[in-house]
Amino acid sequence: MAKLKIRENYHQARWDEPIIYELSTPGERGILVPQPDKEIKDSSEDVLSNLPEHMRRKEKPNLPEISQKHVLAHYLHLSQETLGSNLNNDISQGTCTMKYNPRINETLATLIHHVHPSQDEDTMQGILGIYYKFKHFLKEISGMDKFTLQPGGGSHAVYTAASIMRAYHESRGELDQRDEIITTIFSHPCDAATPATAGFKVITLFSDDETGVPDIEALKEAVSERTAGIFITNPEDTGIYNREIDEIVRIVHEAGGLCFYDQANANGMLGIARAREAGFDMCHFNVHKTFGTPHGCSGPGTGALGVRDHLASFLPIPTVEYDGNKYYLDYDRPESIGKVRGFFGVAPVVLKAYCWVMMLGAEGLREVAEISVLNNNYLQKKVEEIPGVKTWYAEGRRRLEQVRYNWIGLEEETGVGTDDVMRRIGDYGIQHYWTSHHPWVVPEPFTLEPCETYSKTDLDEYAAVLARIADEARKDPEFVKASPHKCASNVVANPEEFNDPDKWAVTWRAYLRKHGKK
Repeated sequence: MAKLKIRENYHQARWDEPIIYELSTPGERGILVPQPDKEIKDSSEDVLSNLPEHMRRKEKPNLPEISQKHVLAHYLHLSQETLGSNLNNDISQGTCTMKYNPRINETLATLIHHVHPSQDEDTMQGILGIYYKFKHFLKEISGMDKFTLQPGGGSHAVYTAASIMRAYHESRGELDQRDEIITTIFSHPCDAATPATAGFKVITLFSDDETGVPDIEALKEAVSERTAGIFITNPEDTGIYNREIDEIVRIVHEAGGLCFYDQANANGMLGIARAREAGFDMCHFNVHKTFGTPHGCSGPGTGALGVRDHLASFLPIPTVEYDGNKYYLDYDRPESIGKVRGFFGVAPVVLKAYCWVMMLGAEGLREVAEISVLNNNYLQKKVEEIPGVKTWYAEGRRRLEQVRYNWIGLEEETGVGTDDVMRRIGDYGIQHYWTSHHPWVVPEPFTLEPCETYSKTDLDEYAAVLARIADEARKDPEFVKASPHKCASNVVANPEEFNDPDKWAVTWRAYLRKHGKK
């Protein structure tokens, strides 16, 4: 067994790296593009003259001018500043299910770099076959009848579900009447935000402090002839599994609503519980969480959305089908809500997830869930031994695959709160942890989710670092508040300036404009 070791002398690279525009030197070039031969120039048309006048640039684009050597050094510095902690113990991201992404799957994904979704279907049988088979895996895991892999991430899949719910009620002539969606305070915020974006009114049920789950009587008061459906996460973001989930579904169904199961926290349920047996009409998985593909920063991800047969006609186009001879894209779906993303989704992510499931098999998927729950309960026992930590909310209730802890005891004793501990943990080579979705119903929160990836040594190290920081807070609280001391990032001097759009810009062009420069 590996020896427990806290990284006492860890220090992340800190380059104080300028942005690339600040490194620009007028006239400097990274590469000189060869000029065409005179014969080619003479025989070619004037391409620019074919562009409409209003589409032609009046001046050259403001791009950084920098040599290859300095471009390479710049991006190496940025990567060095971010890699140091991420390669270590990174269970910190709470509800995001950070797990190891097998390198072999990354290599396999490079094999489809030559495939383009505009190719003829006959030339894409391999990747279309992967899509089709992976959807069948998801159908077996969830019990749903049909899946789409088009959404670009979890929230996007939830929005797609809200759009399907709209289309369903509209097809029945009930959309004007059914304009309310029910959710819960500890469901993911997108379970309220995306139905609201889709035009629904949102009713949020708060949870009972003792049980940690919404009160059934409150749900009965919330449902009515105006109920379009419920969007609910289970287990919720506190890690508590609602054992009355089938009763919740029954109540909403009796009122005429549909039920959507947010399964972004499914890592502790694989091969154990399915959305179908709970009665749900729809569910989704965050492929980048549950099925071993990297997080895509809201970019190259996949939100897999599954539905029962009565909603299948509304799925986005195209769907990937198989006629017994070949795989094909089906656009002939007149009730479809249309496309929700370009083409048919992010193929490399689907391929990686397919490989991950194939490597594990049915027994392996169940083992993933069992180890995730075991790891979580072990870490919870270790963390709760740290003075100043409590699982204050629904005390005594067993958590499934994550726990929302709090530092309220430490904050009251020393003035050191969760943001201070979160920054200090980076000085030990551990990724800054996830606190909580808003609103902060749990005071001074931090949310940990040790999935199946992490060893007992990893869990022991993490708990030991938290205990060390709690001890530091009692001895020298100002030192902890001033952290991080060894990371690439620093404490933001005036965080309130983030609320002033005149003080910041997300592009160089906007920065120049706000500062009166060309």
